[in-house]
Amino acid sequence: MDGHGGQRPGLRRAHAGETVALGPLRVLDRETREALEDERLAPGATRARGAGERPRPEEPDPWRTCFERDRDRILHSPAFRRLAGKTQVFVFPDDHQRTRLTHALEVAQVARAIAAALGLHETLAEAIALGHDCGHGPFGHASEDALDPLVPGGFDHAPWGADVTLAPLNLTREVSDGIRNHSWSRPAPRTPEGEVCALADRIAYTTHDAEDASRAGVVDLADLPGLVVERVGRRRSTQLARFVEDVVRTSQEAGVVGMSEPMAETLGALRAWNYERIYLRPDSLAQARAVEGLLRALVEHYVGHPEDLPGAETDDTDEERLRRAVSYVAGMTDRFACAQAVRLLEWPLDRLPKGFDTPWPR
Repeated sequence: MDGHGGQRPGLRRAHAGETVALGPLRVLDRETREALEDERLAPGATRARGAGERPRPEEPDPWRTCFERDRDRILHSPAFRRLAGKTQVFVFPDDHQRTRLTHALEVAQVARAIAAALGLHETLAEAIALGHDCGHGPFGHASEDALDPLVPGGFDHAPWGADVTLAPLNLTREVSDGIRNHSWSRPAPRTPEGEVCALADRIAYTTHDAEDASRAGVVDLADLPGLVVERVGRRRSTQLARFVEDVVRTSQEAGVVGMSEPMAETLGALRAWNYERIYLRPDSLAQARAVEGLLRALVEHYVGHPEDLPGAETDDTDEERLRRAVSYVAGMTDRFACAQAVRLLEWPLDRLPKGFDTPWPR
């Protein structure tokens, strides 16, 4: 099927019948849209310029800005696709619980909403948000604890994502910086869009993790702290709306990206409740211990058996081989890590992490 013709010679359309005429068009190539940024963006917003500042120089794209290219590269990367198989909170989640992929998409939505309202660069914010968790290993934050002792200076998913996982994409300095520094424990990002993503990440995960845990029967939202209920309610949609509105209004009044003290207190109270009731509950801690043992055993195997390690070279030093092994294991999805442990290590099924939808006994 090659489409439908008949309206004019040489034209094929996806659908037959009438269509909406576009009228005279002004084609907005990259240079035109870059010029328009000066008219519509806030004075302190980041501008897209040419090919952007990248580790390896490139020629500009005729149609896409540098940040649009970065967003597209992240979206089409294997690292981004693998987020669909990585834990957000619950291992092997059911059909309605978040994965790292759906979390990234929700962060991107929150970040774009804030950036648009403040006149910041929406595409830059979106690119940072989509890539911000690509450095996460399998099974969520438990992988950081597992891999941390094996990496000089420790394993932190934020700089690992920017400097290792996504390094082959040759991203712009602004996008890499936002990914590298989205965690609140890291230095402040260099762009206001990066600061927006840092807030959007925490707003997104504190609210949706509570929602997922409620649906799983782990918590009861009736038990949310009174401060949280009073200020942002129990429903995630209401919570998001109030947190986003606060960031927009506070940033507008202050002239820098931030939250009001009352709303920062509210977000902190919700996050603390999540830690107590969800992340640090006994089942979660037991799951984390199972993950740590499995991932470290995999790394140890690949270091000792380079024939099983993709990309290993015969002249690799011990340090290089360890880094390759950590990088390979960090890139795995939950299921692939379990499958490799069973195949290569004959890992007992009863020691594998358990989830809502697992192909082995619970």
